[in-house]
Amino acid sequence: MNNEQFKSFLKKASKTIFNEDGKAVIYTRVSTKEQAENNQSLTTQKKYCEDYASKNGIDVLAYFGGSYESPKSDERKEFQKMLEFVNRRKNISYIIVYSYDRFSRTGTNGAYISAELKKKGIVVVSATQNIDSRSITGEFQENLFHLFSQFDNNLRREKCVSGMQERLRRGYWVGPLPFGYRNVNPGKGKEPKYELTDNGRLLKYAFKWKAELDLTHKEIIERLAKKGLVIIEKRISRILRNPFYCGKIISSHIPGEIIEGKQPKLISEEMFLKVNGMLNKTGYGQKLNKEAEELPLKKFVRSAKCGTPYTGYLAKKKGLWYYKNNRKGSCENRSAKKMNAKFAALMSSYHIKEEKYKEPLKDILLDIFKESNKEVMNQSKLNEKKIDKIEIQLDRLEERYVFEEINKSQYDKFKQKLEQEKEELLKEYDKSGFDLSNLEKAVDKALNYSFKLIDMWVCGSLEQKRKLQKMVFPEGIEYDHENDVYRTFRVNVIFELIRSLSTENKDKKKGFSQVEPKKSHLVA
Repeated sequence: MNNEQFKSFLKKASKTIFNEDGKAVIYTRVSTKEQAENNQSLTTQKKYCEDYASKNGIDVLAYFGGSYESPKSDERKEFQKMLEFVNRRKNISYIIVYSYDRFSRTGTNGAYISAELKKKGIVVVSATQNIDSRSITGEFQENLFHLFSQFDNNLRREKCVSGMQERLRRGYWVGPLPFGYRNVNPGKGKEPKYELTDNGRLLKYAFKWKAELDLTHKEIIERLAKKGLVIIEKRISRILRNPFYCGKIISSHIPGEIIEGKQPKLISEEMFLKVNGMLNKTGYGQKLNKEAEELPLKKFVRSAKCGTPYTGYLAKKKGLWYYKNNRKGSCENRSAKKMNAKFAALMSSYHIKEEKYKEPLKDILLDIFKESNKEVMNQSKLNEKKIDKIEIQLDRLEERYVFEEINKSQYDKFKQKLEQEKEELLKEYDKSGFDLSNLEKAVDKALNYSFKLIDMWVCGSLEQKRKLQKMVFPEGIEYDHENDVYRTFRVNVIFELIRSLSTENKDKKKGFSQVEPKKSHLVA
């Protein structure tokens, strides 16, 4: 039987066919920006590759790389651009590199990419490593180069990580410093010295506003912007959760370890933990605007029975908001609408209803403050006189020194003594000083607020409501659920006097009688 009849059943050869007359591309790269800027390594690589192409009669169609790209991944921009170029063209036979570690240092993945290229007739050749990777032996050698490159990479990484761990354990940060800090002693081999930037110091407000007012991220960002610090929401979230700002160093390079850092603390550990306790209860500090608007007294009001701050929730079926005591078994829930209305009624007792009462009230308040702080004012005046006297003595001392009535050592001795006395008096003055003009401004401001207190609270924004609440009741208030009444801890002394004076005179048609204060009132 003639075998010619079976030729139609013959199988095609599975061996890859390489186009010996094909064209080439050259790929060069370095691992760091410094090497790229130096350019010597890139120039050397390109020269060797071009010499290889010239000696073997290969035409170069294009160049790729020529910059720094990390060897840790094969998702390099120029590398992927080169692969896309050779895969689109049928006349490419070679990718010429200086050495196989320039092509890839990812081990088996680099070998896989090379094998896939070979299926298309494209060979990766090294200008400095003389092997024919088209043969079985050459392919094995190429794969070994890729594996050794990966091993070398991992070895370097391990050394680098060990160095970073040691640095972290000594209290120094690794990588870019968190926002708000800078190193004023940079340089290889130098011991870093960290300090806060102007923006960094402003971040203290963010922690304070969160801890004391429980503001949302959006509200914090708006307030910081008014102070000149523009920051995005994602960054403020990361900042509030970063222990670096309270002096701690925590890093994935040293899992399970907490290090005392060498950086200056922006806030106390207590404030950081308080803020993060609040964030953990509210997700990432984000609250529904609707909830915030409907529950302005949330965490401001505490239970009179156990002192637990009231939170709130929405009864979805009814569409109504409620305040609640979260203490287990408390059963203290109350309509937000009713509690808000009752709080507005409480605020109304600190509200002046008629403009004609403003000036008489102001006079009475100023008289009460002056009387209550008579000793402080007298001490302040006495300190002022002492400071003036020392300044005259310093001028006289300098005059005597100029006219050579005393020598340098005598001048320095008495000058130091007088300046020390002056400094102590100034400290005492600052501590107990009583500025009448500031007092008048404070009273004016409080009275102006008092005329529109209810409208401002009922119609104001959430931030405005919280400000007014804290201004009138600095320590918050209690709610007696059983008797449905509010109880106050401490009232801003100016508003307390306004309430007491208004109550005493509400039935009088004209004038005011002087009220004797029962205890000393200090300006809030």
